[in-house]
Amino acid sequence: MLKDFLKNKEVILASGSPRRQRFFKEMEIPYTVDVRPVKEVFPEHLKKEEITDFLAQLKAKAFKDLKPNQILITSDTIVSNDGLAMGKPADAEEAVSMIKSLSGKTHEVITSVCFTTSEKQETVNSKTKVSFRELTSEEIEFYVRSYKPFDKAGGYAIQEWIGLVGITGIEGSYFNVVGLPTHLVYNKLLELANS
Repeated sequence: MLKDFLKNKEVILASGSPRRQRFFKEMEIPYTVDVRPVKEVFPEHLKKEEITDFLAQLKAKAFKDLKPNQILITSDTIVSNDGLAMGKPADAEEAVSMIKSLSGKTHEVITSVCFTTSEKQETVNSKTKVSFRELTSEEIEFYVRSYKPFDKAGGYAIQEWIGLVGITGIEGSYFNVVGLPTHLVYNKLLELANS
């Protein structure tokens, strides 16, 4: 459906995430992948969606050569827990530490998606509350050892074993926690296709 509206546009997804790429396939949005290296550093005073908005826009700055028919999509996800922003863990020890800090509590997963064309830039974001039951050290260590969640914000993936056995509640978009607020992406692309 959306591909008919986008027939004169080229959608560029600046993400190496297999999950985000799968969402685009499943939404039947034609796209090409172009990932450019960016040092993901943000000012310390930023909080929550200010961080993800900033990083999604920062990733777009690597693309100075957009053509008039191109739509660039960049995004960033963090886990916000007790006022701390968690990105991807550097190693197994950090992943275990992150999940321990989420155990028995509710945290927020925040994703920002930035849409850039040769004429304008717009950023949308989505927040989802996720609650974990109290997890044992053995469960956390088993998960990190078996699933190696080092490319996941907060050190876990909701669709994997830890989500199946540990998550007691979710408020907001499930797909946002997996890595992309798909409903927002679809609506914004529809809007851009018709503009």
